[in-house]
Amino acid sequence: LPFSAAANLRPGAEQKVVFITARVHPGETPSSFVCQGIIDFLVSHHPIAKVLRDHLVFKIAPMLNPDGVYLGNYRCSLMGFDLNRHWANPSPWAHPTLHGVKELIIDMYNNPKINLEFYIDIHAHSTMMNGFMYGNIFEDEERFQRQAVFPKLLCQNAEDFSYSSTSFNRDAVKAGTGRRFLGGLLNDTSYCYTLEVSFYSYILGGTASAVPYTEEAYMKLGRNVARTFLDYYRLNSLVEGPLAPTPNTR
Repeated sequence: LPFSAAANLRPGAEQKVVFITARVHPGETPSSFVCQGIIDFLVSHHPIAKVLRDHLVFKIAPMLNPDGVYLGNYRCSLMGFDLNRHWANPSPWAHPTLHGVKELIIDMYNNPKINLEFYIDIHAHSTMMNGFMYGNIFEDEERFQRQAVFPKLLCQNAEDFSYSSTSFNRDAVKAGTGRRFLGGLLNDTSYCYTLEVSFYSYILGGTASAVPYTEEAYMKLGRNVARTFLDYYRLNSLVEGPLAPTPNTR
């Protein structure tokens, strides 16, 4: 990429890392378009993207289940595993993508020069409308409140994202998911979410009409996820010049 090395990538610099994964369930194709929107925006010449690259490190695994996608499976891998239930103890033989990503995350977690601040796993939902998030429940009330900040900011940036549909839970059925497992592993400055987006449509606030999702609308949600980090880290003052609308990077 034709970008100069940012200060946060220079040797010895402390790195704030946002780790994003998608498509662990092969049939949830909208997750790939949301992830594509994030990637396209982050590598663009948009002034917000430049500020984000200068201050944060984004690690993105856009397809956690490539063999399942290739086979046309809906939920499972080649060997019939729902990979999003095996984060606790992934096998390098049976769940190689999870094993590799988990090792990378743990290496970053153990590196004193790296702050792994966000983990977001992108999915698609077959019955709910809009985009929304699942987060974790913590005994520490302050940590629980801090966890709500990012989805609240995203709700302000994305007309199709619903904070009212966002929920925080520790359902035993979801114990092996990335969001639940990493929420228990990482320290209290890290926030782990599942980002869900409807297969079908979103409802604009104040209306009752459903707007069908398109590939472009999914990618727009991805762009809005990326630009919400500007608000979260209060980097708005560093953006040069007046802000044009986020471009359609496709």
